[in-house]
Amino acid sequence: MSVISSKSERAPRDKRAKKSRIKRINSTTTILWRNFTFFALGVIAVIALVCYGILGNAVMSQTKRRVRAVGEDMTKAINDVRVPMDVIEKKIYEYSLMDGADVFIFAADGELLIPSSGLTPERVEEVYDSVKANTGEWKEGKINEFSTRDGKKTVFNYAVCINLRGTEPCKMLVRFPVSHIAESVRQIELYVLLVALAAFIVAFFISYSLANRLSRPIMDISNTAQKLAAGNYDVQFNSAQYAEIAKLSDTLNYMKDEIKKSDDFRKELVANVSHDLKTPLTMIKAYASMIKEISGNDPEKRDKHLQVIIDESDRLTGLVNDILSTSKISAGLEEPNKKVFNLTELLYGVINKFNYLQETQGYSIMVDVEPNLYTLADEGQIYQVVYNLVSNAVNYTGADKTIYISLKYNAEEKRVKFAVRDTGKGIAEEELAHIWDRYYRSKDSHLRPVKGTGLGLNIVKVILQKHSFAFGVTSKEGEGSVFFVDFPLA
Repeated sequence: MSVISSKSERAPRDKRAKKSRIKRINSTTTILWRNFTFFALGVIAVIALVCYGILGNAVMSQTKRRVRAVGEDMTKAINDVRVPMDVIEKKIYEYSLMDGADVFIFAADGELLIPSSGLTPERVEEVYDSVKANTGEWKEGKINEFSTRDGKKTVFNYAVCINLRGTEPCKMLVRFPVSHIAESVRQIELYVLLVALAAFIVAFFISYSLANRLSRPIMDISNTAQKLAAGNYDVQFNSAQYAEIAKLSDTLNYMKDEIKKSDDFRKELVANVSHDLKTPLTMIKAYASMIKEISGNDPEKRDKHLQVIIDESDRLTGLVNDILSTSKISAGLEEPNKKVFNLTELLYGVINKFNYLQETQGYSIMVDVEPNLYTLADEGQIYQVVYNLVSNAVNYTGADKTIYISLKYNAEEKRVKFAVRDTGKGIAEEELAHIWDRYYRSKDSHLRPVKGTGLGLNIVKVILQKHSFAFGVTSKEGEGSVFFVDFPLA
């Protein structure tokens, strides 16, 4: 009891631990949608950050370059004695009107030498104080750039020490308010943000649509696979517009067809094996009962009934051996053990196995065999191939009970061709493709002194395919069939 209790307590813990190790599984649509959305968000974020970083700096840099250009132009004009004062005053007025830049020329004592901008004396004094505080001692050609506050506005200042007309030391100031530029930049950044948000929303829905479009064929394949798993072999995996999914669909359709064949083989196997096992078992039981109840004391009848039991037991043994051989060879458990051997002697050994048919049932085996022909193959498996082909000819030959066997060397192809011909009804053209299948038997009636299992030709096919030997059959209805194998000459 304690052992059972321990297991029962441990089982839930193991189940919980196993469950905790299982990763959460998301649908393909969710994964694609999420990844596309994150990708779009990342791209938009990078673009927005670049716009934020570059736009403001670019506008401010352009403004400062323009203020410097005004300062340099005014410095050049003031230092040129050939330029009249009224021209200088006109330039100051034009820069104020066109560019919004105010130009001041202060004497050393703070006097405004050239009137500008119409500011009151108090405001002019404030401007001069800011210049004095940010420029320090006078030094010709010295340039200072600085920002100041003018109420709520931010002003960029360009101050340079010059000599008015080359004689009077003074300071020239070019000031430009940048608050409105900063405000414009902020508005542009806001527009960029709104555009980025709109782009993200559009990308969100586009990614959802694209994820659905990509995942729908996969979901269709999954649903079809579930129907296939339930045993519906009539399903069809539809190809999609994507090459990879189309290839997957084709592969799954091929797999479905092969599974259907295997399932058909399984059903046929159960039906045929059940029939082939049931008949001899019934016979064995029936004749054993007859021996027990009727012929036990009659030696002649007893021997006859015992022979039936022996024959049916041999038939069961042959069936089991054929099934095992087919399974082993198909599963690759019996790889060919190739060696050089005398194919002529092997063929005569097989023919000798059928001598009892010639002696007891009037069969004729016509032989045309060249001596000492050698080949490289698995001797045991090739013996099984030859025996099955001869046995098949015996089963299907005509009323004359004649079988023709030949083994000839083709010098041009350097191949040894084995052929066995019967005189039976032949094989219909539509049946030729199926005679190598498991448990397939011709629909036509035939003589069957040698009990078959329906696996003989399938074993022949599997063995020869393992050896990569050419083989086949030619047949014409009413004229019999010829089975052949091409062996390499050793």
